[in-house]
Amino acid sequence: MACERRFADETNKKVFKYNQPESLTSLDPAYARNQGNIWAVTQLYNGLIELDAQLHPAPAIARSWQISPDGRRYLFHLRQDVYFHDDPVFSNGKGRLVKAADFVYSFKRILEPRTASTGSWIFKGKVLENSKGEVADTCFKALNDSTLVIYLKEPFIPFLGILSMPYAFVVPKEGITKFGKDFRSHPIGTGPFLFKSWDEENAIIFHKNPRYWKRDIKGKALPYLDAVQISFINDRKLEFLTFQQGKLDFLSGVKGSSKDLIFNPDGTVQEDFAGKFKVEKRPYLDTEYIGIQLDTKNLPEDNPALRDKRVRQALNYALNKKALVLYYRNNLGIPGHSGMVPPALPSYNRKLVGGYAFQPDKARKLLQLAGYGPHNPLQIRLNTVAEHKEIAEFMQKNWADVGVEVEININQFPAHQEAVDNGRSAFFMKSWFGDYPDAENFLALFYSPNFSPGGPNKTHFKNSTYDRLYEQARLEQNEEKRCALYQAMDKIIVEESPVIVLFYDEVIRLTQNNITGLQADAMNNLRLEKVDKI
Repeated sequence: MACERRFADETNKKVFKYNQPESLTSLDPAYARNQGNIWAVTQLYNGLIELDAQLHPAPAIARSWQISPDGRRYLFHLRQDVYFHDDPVFSNGKGRLVKAADFVYSFKRILEPRTASTGSWIFKGKVLENSKGEVADTCFKALNDSTLVIYLKEPFIPFLGILSMPYAFVVPKEGITKFGKDFRSHPIGTGPFLFKSWDEENAIIFHKNPRYWKRDIKGKALPYLDAVQISFINDRKLEFLTFQQGKLDFLSGVKGSSKDLIFNPDGTVQEDFAGKFKVEKRPYLDTEYIGIQLDTKNLPEDNPALRDKRVRQALNYALNKKALVLYYRNNLGIPGHSGMVPPALPSYNRKLVGGYAFQPDKARKLLQLAGYGPHNPLQIRLNTVAEHKEIAEFMQKNWADVGVEVEININQFPAHQEAVDNGRSAFFMKSWFGDYPDAENFLALFYSPNFSPGGPNKTHFKNSTYDRLYEQARLEQNEEKRCALYQAMDKIIVEESPVIVLFYDEVIRLTQNNITGLQADAMNNLRLEKVDKI
């Protein structure tokens, strides 16, 4: 390990250093659920498809593809110059050519119960099924070494976006056979960097892949960097201090008290730091919200008032979301004055999908109509985590101003998540990060067959009109018509209020001035193959 650190710290090699405050659990794409895992595996692997800067599907290992007119057959033509990383699992230690059969293996592995991948949902319910409703053996086919076919049970417009996810990255069977569960720390991919070492308490080191298949527009081999080093500093203030000292090349998602060290209350960078590093800010595929459990089978005695639409609307109107973003997030974010779909997606339209602005008088009237007032105050409990305590207390004051008494219940994240997933939390703070860049991914949270814990519908919202529109949108291949369906669905969510949209988050990145080619997108992807350090 000392040798690896000397490589990263004591030579003139171009080493990109970033920090991962949250835990990184695996370098196996089958478990690329959280940002730490996703960022790391993105440097090591590739898939059939990748997203371009505008989040549109672009060729990767698949150089081209055709979709059948009925939207159920996807035919991919693979590049024939992509090799797995050199590793002793291969003959003579040289990485072999990637073939269509490798994708068949990788995709079936995701679906295999013993893999226990968190990504099996990307194919379940979408690819071809047998008469028992199980994924069919024939849904993935290698016609030859460079031609792959995927069969869907019905059209699914965002499918190419799903194939760009790390879950769909290709892995070699030889590596899984050799290492089994230990593949998490012995990754073998096709990406711009090779795995070198992982000291679980301190750092991960990747080295440049000398056989990487991509080149830049001038024909120069990628990547430009010689190595990547990932550290694990979980204290946000220490992380920023390390960045200030030039020991980290970029920061993402400035949180907690560190935001006050860097930004003024209006969101501008403090004068002390002006020009010392680059700041990038853009809309994020992330909606922060409060969810309301609507299922009468869950918590039947707990807050029946929350099942009254007038109460839910009143709780919405009572919140000053603009002040929340300004004073508690240093103006980092966009107030949630529309529906669930965030501004980073084309169907977002605040004029067509108008949400709830701050109208406390309207909140009081709605509460009165629902039977609540000074002599019968509404009492509810808000479940959240310590990170959101300040925001929760701000909302508590807003609600108190309209006569609603809110108790704040702080839990550890795993316990909070488990209670929400299993319907044991009546009123809860959550967020939804887009898995792929399509509004369907956000609107799926309210489709009734998606009830949690098996699906993402954590509020157990059920509306027959909404379900019909959702099913229609999934099949609609005309982009303009599909967008109109998405907006119609989002209007229903605004009207019925199974959630209170608080704000839409923004991607915030701080980058050292000597870093070039690092571009943020609305999914906050981290791609280092075209990054340079000058």
